[in-house]
Amino acid sequence: MEKRISNYDITKKRMQPEFLKYDQSEMIRKFCLENDADSIYITLFSRKYRIDRKSGAVYLEKEEADHNAAMTIYDILCWSKPDCAPSGELVNMHSLSTLHSSSVTLGGGLFENVARYFDGKERSLENALVSLGGEKWGRGDVAYKIPMFGNLWAGVMFWSADDEFPASLSLMVDKNLLQYMHFETMWYVLSLMLEIIKAEMAG
Repeated sequence: MEKRISNYDITKKRMQPEFLKYDQSEMIRKFCLENDADSIYITLFSRKYRIDRKSGAVYLEKEEADHNAAMTIYDILCWSKPDCAPSGELVNMHSLSTLHSSSVTLGGGLFENVARYFDGKERSLENALVSLGGEKWGRGDVAYKIPMFGNLWAGVMFWSADDEFPASLSLMVDKNLLQYMHFETMWYVLSLMLEIIKAEMAG
Protein backbone atom coordinates (compact mmCIF):
# COMPACT_ATOMS: atom_id res chain seq x y z
CA MET A 1 0.00 0.00 0.00
CA GLU A 2 1.32 3.44 -0.94
CA LYS A 3 2.24 5.54 2.09
CA ARG A 4 -0.09 8.49 2.50
CA ILE A 5 1.58 11.89 2.54
CA SER A 6 0.39 14.06 5.43
CA ASN A 7 -0.76 17.65 5.06
CA TYR A 8 2.27 18.64 7.12
CA ASP A 9 4.62 17.03 4.62
CA ILE A 10 2.75 18.63 1.72
CA THR A 11 3.15 22.08 3.31
CA LYS A 12 6.84 21.44 3.94
CA LYS A 13 7.40 20.35 0.33
CA ARG A 14 5.62 23.44 -0.99
CA MET A 15 7.99 25.67 0.97
CA GLN A 16 11.13 24.20 -0.58
CA PRO A 17 10.85 26.04 -3.93
CA GLU A 18 9.62 29.15 -2.10
CA PHE A 19 12.81 29.17 -0.04
CA LEU A 20 14.86 29.26 -3.26
CA LYS A 21 13.30 32.62 -4.20
CA TYR A 22 15.06 34.34 -1.28
CA ASP A 23 18.59 35.75 -1.20
CA GLN A 24 20.71 33.06 0.43
CA SER A 25 23.75 35.32 0.70
CA GLU A 26 21.68 37.75 2.76
CA MET A 27 20.51 34.95 5.09
CA ILE A 28 24.08 33.84 5.62
CA ARG A 29 25.27 37.38 6.32
CA LYS A 30 22.34 38.27 8.57
CA PHE A 31 22.74 35.28 10.89
CA CYS A 32 26.45 34.49 10.36
CA LEU A 33 25.57 30.99 9.14
CA GLU A 34 28.07 28.30 8.31
CA ASN A 35 27.81 27.43 4.63
CA ASP A 36 29.46 25.91 1.59
CA ALA A 37 28.62 25.70 -2.11
CA ASP A 38 25.93 23.07 -1.53
CA SER A 39 24.50 23.76 1.92
CA ILE A 40 23.59 26.29 4.58
CA TYR A 41 23.77 25.14 8.22
CA ILE A 42 21.63 26.33 11.11
CA THR A 43 21.37 25.13 14.71
CA LEU A 44 18.09 24.84 16.62
CA PHE A 45 18.10 23.50 20.17
CA SER A 46 21.62 22.08 19.75
CA ARG A 47 20.59 20.19 16.59
CA LYS A 48 22.54 21.10 13.45
CA TYR A 49 20.31 21.23 10.36
CA ARG A 50 21.41 21.46 6.74
CA ILE A 51 19.51 23.26 3.99
CA ASP A 52 20.22 22.09 0.45
CA ARG A 53 20.92 25.26 -1.52
CA LYS A 54 19.64 23.77 -4.78
CA SER A 55 16.44 22.00 -3.65
CA GLY A 56 15.54 23.99 -0.51
CA ALA A 57 15.06 20.78 1.48
CA VAL A 58 16.05 20.76 5.16
CA TYR A 59 17.92 17.79 6.63
CA LEU A 60 18.89 16.57 10.09
CA GLU A 61 21.86 14.34 9.48
CA LYS A 62 20.80 12.18 6.49
CA GLU A 63 17.02 12.38 6.96
CA GLU A 64 14.70 15.17 5.91
CA ALA A 65 13.77 17.32 8.90
CA ASP A 66 10.23 17.13 10.19
CA HIS A 67 7.57 19.77 9.55
CA ASN A 68 8.14 21.70 12.79
CA ALA A 69 11.88 22.08 12.26
CA ALA A 70 11.68 22.86 8.54
CA MET A 71 8.91 25.43 8.84
CA THR A 72 10.68 27.16 11.73
CA ILE A 73 13.88 27.38 9.72
CA TYR A 74 12.11 28.70 6.62
CA ASP A 75 10.35 31.37 8.68
CA ILE A 76 13.52 32.54 10.43
CA LEU A 77 15.57 32.71 7.25
CA CYS A 78 12.93 34.06 4.86
CA TRP A 79 10.56 36.14 6.97
CA SER A 80 12.42 37.54 9.99
CA LYS A 81 12.61 41.31 10.17
CA PRO A 82 15.77 42.98 8.85
CA ASP A 83 16.62 44.42 12.28
CA CYS A 84 15.53 41.44 14.40
CA ALA A 85 17.38 41.18 17.69
CA PRO A 86 16.81 39.27 20.93
CA SER A 87 15.63 41.25 23.94
CA GLY A 88 17.26 38.93 26.45
CA GLU A 89 13.98 38.92 28.40
CA LEU A 90 11.92 35.74 28.57
CA VAL A 91 8.14 36.07 28.79
CA ASN A 92 5.26 33.60 28.89
CA MET A 93 4.52 32.55 25.33
CA HIS A 94 0.84 33.49 25.72
CA SER A 95 1.76 37.13 26.26
CA LEU A 96 2.88 37.36 22.63
CA SER A 97 -0.62 36.73 21.35
CA THR A 98 -3.21 39.48 20.93
CA LEU A 99 -5.78 36.63 21.01
CA HIS A 100 -4.83 35.40 24.46
CA SER A 101 -7.81 33.08 24.91
CA SER A 102 -7.14 31.53 21.51
CA SER A 103 -3.51 30.83 22.34
CA VAL A 104 -4.46 29.14 25.60
CA THR A 105 -6.92 26.90 23.78
CA LEU A 106 -4.33 25.94 21.18
CA GLY A 107 -1.66 25.01 23.69
CA GLY A 108 -3.67 23.62 26.57
CA GLY A 109 -3.93 20.00 25.48
CA LEU A 110 -0.33 19.84 24.31
CA PHE A 111 1.02 21.20 27.58
CA GLU A 112 -1.20 18.98 29.72
CA ASN A 113 -0.05 15.85 27.88
CA VAL A 114 3.62 16.80 28.08
CA ALA A 115 3.32 17.77 31.75
CA ARG A 116 1.91 14.32 32.49
CA TYR A 117 4.80 12.77 30.55
CA PHE A 118 7.37 14.74 32.57
CA ASP A 119 5.73 13.92 35.92
CA GLY A 120 7.84 11.44 37.88
CA LYS A 121 10.75 11.92 35.46
CA GLU A 122 12.14 15.10 37.00
CA ARG A 123 15.76 13.91 37.13
CA SER A 124 15.63 12.74 33.53
CA LEU A 125 14.04 16.05 32.46
CA GLU A 126 16.73 18.04 34.23
CA ASN A 127 19.50 15.98 32.65
CA ALA A 128 17.94 16.48 29.21
CA LEU A 129 17.77 20.25 29.64
CA VAL A 130 21.39 20.38 30.80
CA SER A 131 22.46 18.31 27.78
CA LEU A 132 20.77 20.89 25.54
CA GLY A 133 22.88 23.67 27.03
CA GLY A 134 20.37 24.60 29.71
CA GLU A 135 21.00 26.92 32.63
CA LYS A 136 18.94 26.96 35.81
CA TRP A 137 16.40 29.75 35.62
CA GLY A 138 12.87 30.65 36.66
CA ARG A 139 10.47 28.93 39.05
CA GLY A 140 9.33 25.34 39.33
CA ASP A 141 10.45 21.90 40.44
CA VAL A 142 12.53 21.82 37.24
CA ALA A 143 13.21 25.24 35.68
CA TYR A 144 15.80 25.98 33.01
CA LYS A 145 16.41 28.20 30.03
CA ILE A 146 17.94 26.63 26.93
CA PRO A 147 19.39 28.09 23.72
CA MET A 148 16.91 28.07 20.83
CA PHE A 149 18.67 29.77 17.92
CA GLY A 150 21.59 32.16 17.98
CA ASN A 151 21.10 34.41 21.00
CA LEU A 152 17.43 33.49 21.36
CA TRP A 153 16.59 31.39 24.42
CA ALA A 154 13.50 29.57 25.62
CA GLY A 155 12.46 28.73 29.18
CA VAL A 156 10.92 25.55 30.59
CA MET A 157 9.25 25.67 34.01
CA PHE A 158 7.76 22.41 35.27
CA TRP A 159 5.81 21.70 38.46
CA SER A 160 5.29 18.11 39.61
CA ALA A 161 1.84 16.85 40.56
CA ASP A 162 0.86 16.83 44.23
CA ASP A 163 -2.24 15.99 46.26
CA GLU A 164 -3.99 19.19 45.19
CA PHE A 165 -2.78 20.01 41.68
CA PRO A 166 -1.86 18.09 38.53
CA ALA A 167 1.56 18.45 36.93
CA SER A 168 1.89 21.71 35.00
CA LEU A 169 4.21 23.21 32.44
CA SER A 170 4.96 26.78 31.35
CA LEU A 171 7.03 27.71 28.32
CA MET A 172 8.81 31.03 28.03
CA VAL A 173 10.21 32.72 24.93
CA ASP A 174 12.22 35.82 24.12
CA LYS A 175 10.05 38.93 24.16
CA ASN A 176 11.16 39.69 20.59
CA LEU A 177 10.54 36.20 19.19
CA LEU A 178 7.92 37.48 16.74
CA GLN A 179 10.61 39.56 15.06
CA TYR A 180 11.98 36.20 13.88
CA MET A 181 8.84 34.27 13.00
CA HIS A 182 5.07 34.41 12.63
CA PHE A 183 2.94 33.70 15.69
CA GLU A 184 1.81 30.34 14.22
CA THR A 185 5.44 29.31 13.82
CA MET A 186 6.03 29.82 17.54
CA TRP A 187 3.86 26.72 18.05
CA TYR A 188 6.05 24.78 15.63
CA VAL A 189 9.29 25.74 17.34
CA LEU A 190 7.97 25.04 20.85
CA SER A 191 6.55 21.69 19.74
CA LEU A 192 9.97 20.93 18.25
CA MET A 193 11.63 21.86 21.54
CA LEU A 194 9.39 19.50 23.50
CA GLU A 195 10.02 16.69 20.99
CA ILE A 196 13.78 17.17 21.33
CA ILE A 197 13.57 17.24 25.14
CA LYS A 198 11.59 14.00 25.16
CA ALA A 199 14.09 12.41 22.75
CA GLU A 200 16.95 13.41 25.07
CA MET A 201 15.10 11.93 28.03
CA ALA A 202 14.59 8.66 26.15
CA GLY A 203 18.30 8.49 25.38
